[in-house]
Amino acid sequence: MIDRTGLVEFLRSRREALQPEDVGLPRGQRRRTSGLRREEVAVLCNMSTDYYARLERERGPQPSNQMLASIAQGLHLSLDERDHLFRLAGHNPPARGAFGDHISPGLLRVLDRLNDTPAEIVTELGETLRQTPMGVALTGDLTQFTGPERSLGYRWFTDLASRQLYAPEEHEFLTRMFASGLREIVTLRGPGSRAAHLADLLLAGSEEFRRVWGDHEIGIRPRDVKHFVHPEVGALELTCQRLVDPGQAHALLVYTAVPGSESYEKLQVLSVIGTQALR
Repeated sequence: MIDRTGLVEFLRSRREALQPEDVGLPRGQRRRTSGLRREEVAVLCNMSTDYYARLERERGPQPSNQMLASIAQGLHLSLDERDHLFRLAGHNPPARGAFGDHISPGLLRVLDRLNDTPAEIVTELGETLRQTPMGVALTGDLTQFTGPERSLGYRWFTDLASRQLYAPEEHEFLTRMFASGLREIVTLRGPGSRAAHLADLLLAGSEEFRRVWGDHEIGIRPRDVKHFVHPEVGALELTCQRLVDPGQAHALLVYTAVPGSESYEKLQVLSVIGTQALR
């Protein structure tokens, strides 16, 4: 049963505890609100201001699991706070573990400060959970995919168009790397896991995957330097820094270019293109 009063008090306390700079938003010069405004939280949670406002006024329908997950992420809740939110709303909390999509507040705070840098947070299966604006400008919106297609490794074998962003000379290595990485996760998570399900789908649908899967390669790690082929700015050589959250098996990937290099100049151009596209 939903505890509407408790839910309202909790939402307000979490909203008022956050400052705009905590979530990558500008403060503005005439700000009087303590914490975030309702409309700012609504944007962070990908919902209408009216819907969120009704929740804080003890009105509206019982929020769904999907809505609660969005609110928990938008308010940068810890796992304990997320679980508390679900219980107040009358739902059982999602199971915890490496397969969860809830990003830790610490990792989100780092991402929110990287607006001028291509960066993304991914799961161990290569599912993009969040991107910076420059990350979208570099690779496109990778959060739009659903089902198995959320995984880059899955798309690599089932949608050849996904390979166009990567330099052709890297394709053979990436094919082996994706198969090797998935095999390690299947062994780690076991039969019945999401990783095992992806492997079964690929074994049934991709002859290329069956071939490299049969090689039983293990330990092929991503290279520090990535070679992209962007449709607007062309070839890019970017260094990828990886920050791992072991509790959730999520990784923050940050892409940078050597200052003064051709790729560095192209990233500056890409930042302008990305800003114009968002407008």
